[in-house]
Amino acid sequence: MPARIALLLSGLLLGLQADAQEAAGRRVLGADRGRLSIVDGQGKVEWEMPIKGQVHDLQVLPDGNILTHTGAATVVELNPAKEIVWSYTSRPKPGYDGPIEVHAVQRLDDGLTMIAESGNKRIIEVNRSGEIVHSLDLKVQKPNSHRDTRLVRKLPNGHYLVCQELDGAVNEYAPDGSIVWSYKLDLDGRPATSGHGGHGAEVFGALRLASGNTLIATGNGNRVIEVDPAGKVVWSVGQNELPGIRLQWVTSLAVRPNGNIVFGNTHAGPENPQLIEVTRDKKVVWTLKDFKTFGNDLAAAVVLDAPTASK
Repeated sequence: MPARIALLLSGLLLGLQADAQEAAGRRVLGADRGRLSIVDGQGKVEWEMPIKGQVHDLQVLPDGNILTHTGAATVVELNPAKEIVWSYTSRPKPGYDGPIEVHAVQRLDDGLTMIAESGNKRIIEVNRSGEIVHSLDLKVQKPNSHRDTRLVRKLPNGHYLVCQELDGAVNEYAPDGSIVWSYKLDLDGRPATSGHGGHGAEVFGALRLASGNTLIATGNGNRVIEVDPAGKVVWSVGQNELPGIRLQWVTSLAVRPNGNIVFGNTHAGPENPQLIEVTRDKKVVWTLKDFKTFGNDLAAAVVLDAPTASK
């Protein structure tokens, strides 16, 4: 075999091996069926513990601890030994006596913990002593203690990117509470239908990309979209665009260092994967379809073997 052909074949083989490694199983931390679970690339449970309520947000901290929420309104930090090493329970603010639900938590670089409080319609930052260091009131058009917010992230510029589920809007708030950018979801030309299997404009998650664009998991909008600062959709994955996969309630979002996008596909039924990784040209390179450990409500999940490129 001529040396040049052998070299080409060798390069092709290495490329195929790299693709195979890229498509191999991922370690995943997920919350469903009343427990937190870590599964390896073959679906074997490595670690597991019970947790109350439906979990919508998870963060793995640099020391390996897990930040999440349990019950309706309690944020907990758990260590690998399954011990609670820190907690904070949100309570009604003055002038409000209704229920509180927490759907978003984030440990910030300064050590404070950001908590989004539905019902209270606010974002707070608390220290290790449980003192509220900063508070920001949200502008909510359709108040609902279960649906004021879903995922919220503090941005490097100090602003907050807030998914207001029932309002169907992603709003960027400055620290003084003013809205400096907003994107209102639409029905994408389809009629609204009710239920977890339906179609709507009830947003779940959003990430601000390094480009300045915003990646949005549209909840029951059944798709992932990327919008530019002017609100133009510049990239999307539709409900039936991926071969053999139907998107339903699109939830968690992460961007891998190589630019691939990982997103959650909740309430889609056992015939569809719960997590999907796609390239920018919409090639599916990995999916999680595990209805043994997880179920149809896997709204919070983190791929552990790859840090995300955006917060």
